[in-house]
Amino acid sequence: MTLSTAKTAKTAGASAQDGGRRPLGLRADVRNLSLLGVLAVLIAVGGLTRPDEFLAVSNLQLVLTQASVIGVVTVGMTFVITSGGIDLSVGAIVALASVWATTLATQEYGFAGILFTAVVVGVGCGLVNGLLVAYGGMVPFIATLAMLASARGLALQITDGRTQIVSVESVLDLGIPDAYILGIPPLVLVFAAVTVLGWLVLNRTTFGRRTVAVGGNAEAARLAGIDVRRQRLYLYLLSGLCCGIAAFLLIILSGSGQNTNGNLYELDAIAAAIIGGTLLSGGRGTIVGSVLGVLVFTTITNIFALNNLQSDVQQIAKGAIIVAAVLVQHRTARHGETT
Repeated sequence: MTLSTAKTAKTAGASAQDGGRRPLGLRADVRNLSLLGVLAVLIAVGGLTRPDEFLAVSNLQLVLTQASVIGVVTVGMTFVITSGGIDLSVGAIVALASVWATTLATQEYGFAGILFTAVVVGVGCGLVNGLLVAYGGMVPFIATLAMLASARGLALQITDGRTQIVSVESVLDLGIPDAYILGIPPLVLVFAAVTVLGWLVLNRTTFGRRTVAVGGNAEAARLAGIDVRRQRLYLYLLSGLCCGIAAFLLIILSGSGQNTNGNLYELDAIAAAIIGGTLLSGGRGTIVGSVLGVLVFTTITNIFALNNLQSDVQQIAKGAIIVAAVLVQHRTARHGETT
């Protein structure tokens, strides 16, 4: 009788655990399907308003290419937000990395020099952010805001307000149609690789589980043996790495380095992560949702541009989407607490 009761309790516990997982997985699936639905509607709108231009292969390639740059940044941002942090400096880091990697001195080292410099600058800025937040005890908002101002200022000082043209042919060649693989731009392939690696790290590794644990309850994570400060440092390093990669992709796309590069990338990356389902307060993150969020915003921008609508209207639309996404998150969280 006792053995039977124990088995029953064990089964009930397993069922309850599965029941706790299923609603979360179901909500994630519904959210992703909803984003796919929104994307389908946007494609339909673009096809109806500008059929010859929007549905052209070259325009679709452009949309994916533009999504690749901000998409790589968003992958890093997703990890940071999942841990309960925020990074307002991503756009400024992209700008600084792009101008530092396109100086005449750097271009003398060719393709490898530009790539190496962009990545090192990105990781270096991420290291500073991580040290300030994890070991300096600074609030992520303040620390990354300071980095935003500093990186923008340094980028302006390096360029003196001028555009730095890239003359390295091996870099520029990656942006021309001849470099496309089966019609897919190399930048899109890099974005796809970063997305897959990001998904694997977040969902299939100890690092990903620690990230979620720190975002859910940092004190509980510490008591469980996780070095919370070191984990946060690694996350900002990862964000900086993504910014460095994005800066290199932007150099390929634009053929230049400018201090205005990455303008409002922090807004786009945070917005894409939030509407994708990453919880702003931490403890839950989704790479797939973030990528879908990037595609939604990039498609909106493309449709607005093709229809000659002003950029301020785009920003208003993005702001409205962010507010709606946060309200939905809060409502879902309250519903989960009462069920």
